[in-house]
Amino acid sequence: MHNFLEFEKPIAELEGKIEELRHLSDDGEINIAEEVTKLQSKADRLLRQAYAKLTPWQKTQVARHPDRPHCNDYIADLIEDFNPLAGDRAFADDLAIVGGIGRFRGYSVVVIGQEKGADTESRVRHNFGMARPEGYRKAQRLMQLADRFQLPILTLVDTAGAYPGIGAEERGQAEAIARSIEVCLSVKVPLISAVIGEGGSGGAIALAAANRVYMLEHAIYSVISPEGCASILWRSAEHAAEAAEALRLTAQDLLKLEVIDKIVDEPLGGAHRGREKTIQALGDCLEEGLLELVKLDGPILRQQRRDKFINMGQKTLA
Repeated sequence: MHNFLEFEKPIAELEGKIEELRHLSDDGEINIAEEVTKLQSKADRLLRQAYAKLTPWQKTQVARHPDRPHCNDYIADLIEDFNPLAGDRAFADDLAIVGGIGRFRGYSVVVIGQEKGADTESRVRHNFGMARPEGYRKAQRLMQLADRFQLPILTLVDTAGAYPGIGAEERGQAEAIARSIEVCLSVKVPLISAVIGEGGSGGAIALAAANRVYMLEHAIYSVISPEGCASILWRSAEHAAEAAEALRLTAQDLLKLEVIDKIVDEPLGGAHRGREKTIQALGDCLEEGLLELVKLDGPILRQQRRDKFINMGQKTLA
């Protein structure tokens, strides 16, 4: 049974009835299979209608859905012989950021991503995907390792933002994020990033200053969360839906603004309704980008990446 979002309530009621009918035996007075087929058809139609016109705030809810595949799911399905590497060699190992070396469809790569966790225990362990300075310093270390050994870098972005706690600030959160962006823009190997859920603020761009930036269809990517924006502009998080609209945080808007390079389609009803299909679709997109980038020399890759980000912000939406 799915975890249904607020706007999916009519679909939830129909799917509940379908589930009830499936547990009934056919008593002759009613053809259970026929009735189930009718209701399933109606549920699919409602789902298609709902997801065809999602508002930015609804997309934010889908991007945060707890059943969406997370970083570790992509690594498990797409990366062979994955060897995790831990620690920043200075303070600690931040489990909000996972990374290591493995093989992706024939290529040796370094993979770095933000892991939110799948249940209460793992979410607490991974700090809900919100990295501290040591997490970004671990990412820097792994990117520099990739550069040294000429390995392409794949990053998977899924965070509400960098952790804003006192300890993180004391240990140089802003500097760690800035340095991570600097390393992204300095390496001479292919760097591809994919926003798989939430791309929140500096916590996201620290891993996403890449040659190619892809987004899943219902992912979001923004300078601040809608709630954070609303609390600043309206002094109330109740205006989050309005903030989401103004932030232009959807993949569709960001593609028009040329902030991202490609949208990866999700199955009907979001990635949480077709996890394997979503993971394979992203894998195909990453492979396509990698095949293009490995043909380029290091200095060209670095210059293209820098030019890409220098030129951002010149495109506007009508």
